[in-house]
Parts: sequence; C-alpha cells; structure tokens
Amino acid sequence: MTQSRRLRQTIETEIVDGRLALGARLDETELAERFGVSRTPIREALLQLAMTGLVEIKPRRGAIVSAPDPQHLIAMFETMAEIEASCGRLATRRLVPDDEAALKAALSACAISAAAGDPETYYAENYIFHTVVYRACRNSFLEEQARQLHRRLAPFRRLQLRARNRLGQSLVEHEAIVAAIVSGDEAGASDLLRAHVIVQGDRFSDLVAGLRSINAAA
Repeated sequence: MTQSRRLRQTIETEIVDGRLALGARLDETELAERFGVSRTPIREALLQLAMTGLVEIKPRRGAIVSAPDPQHLIAMFETMAEIEASCGRLATRRLVPDDEAALKAALSACAISAAAGDPETYYAENYIFHTVVYRACRNSFLEEQARQLHRRLAPFRRLQLRARNRLGQSLVEHEAIVAAIVSGDEAGASDLLRAHVIVQGDRFSDLVAGLRSINAAA
C-alpha cells in the first residue's frame, strides 16, 4: 500500500469517526508535521478523498471536510434508502440463524446505547446494526455498495443522531425492522428500512439546519 493511500485511509477514518469535523480545514503543512511526512503524499491523499466527496478542495482555502449542498446530500440519502431497502428485502428472504442472532444482538446493543443517551456510542452500535443487515442479504456486491455509501454518509448520519429525540425514534424503527425481517415480511422490512434512512420532513429541516451551522462556522 502506498504512503498516500495509508494517509488517505487514516484521514478518512478520522472524518467518519467525527475526529475531523464537517467544515474543518485540512492544512497540508499541519498534517505533514503530524504524520511525519512531506506535503506531497498529504496532497495526494486529500485529492483522493476529494474524489470520494469526503473532502472538498476550495480555491484560496485549500481542503475542507465536505459539507455538501443539501440537495446533493438528499440525493445520496435517497440512494442509500433504496440500497438499504433492497438489503432488507433480501435479508428477510435469506435469513439464517446466525444472522438472526447477530441482528438481535445488535438491536440489544442499540437499546443499551439509546438508554444511555449517548449519540456517539449509539452511532457505533447503529453502524453494526446496519452492517448485519447488509451481510444478511447474502449478496456480496450489494453489501459492498451499501458499506461504501454508508461510510460516505457517516458524518451526516452522525449529525442526524444529535437531533432531539432521534435516538429513541431510531431504536423504535430498528425494533420494527428486526420484527419484519424475523417474521419473513419482505415488503415490510424493505419499506421500514427505506423510511428509516430517507431524509424528508422534519429530518430534512434538522439536517439542513445542522449543515448551515457547520458552513457558517467554516
């Protein structure tokens, strides 16, 4: 693996984990000093991240952690909703005992995190919950696409969970999704996952408000 690719993965992980916040400026010199490398592999890593959309290169401002136009973001969430709906439908049809057990365990972990009221801990358990659904669909290509887009949307899904009462709502939705999958309700599981992910109504307003505050701070 090249140096620039290793740096790209490290910076990407820090963005997804929230250690590098949306709207944060990524200074090449500071990053080079921090990682003990020259600016060249840092620049290459940032260009690679710009291709994924996680980083935006702006004239005279350099690289920032991307806070995209709301309409573009909504389009990505819409695509993610359809992918997750497909995963849920196939997972229901192809559910095996090991996946059912993993799904219930992930739901229990989400419940514990929601009760603690910690969005960051809940986000980590929420990620596991969704990846269990992806794996249970038994379609490796679809699983890969779901994981990639989920990772791209991770900073914004984390932002959503900070909205008031969202943890409790998310948990209720998870419970309904698991019930549909376990009971063999393909259409129900698909519809519930689509509704769980798609951003509309109050969720849209909350997300846009969060993005505006990030852009203002940036």
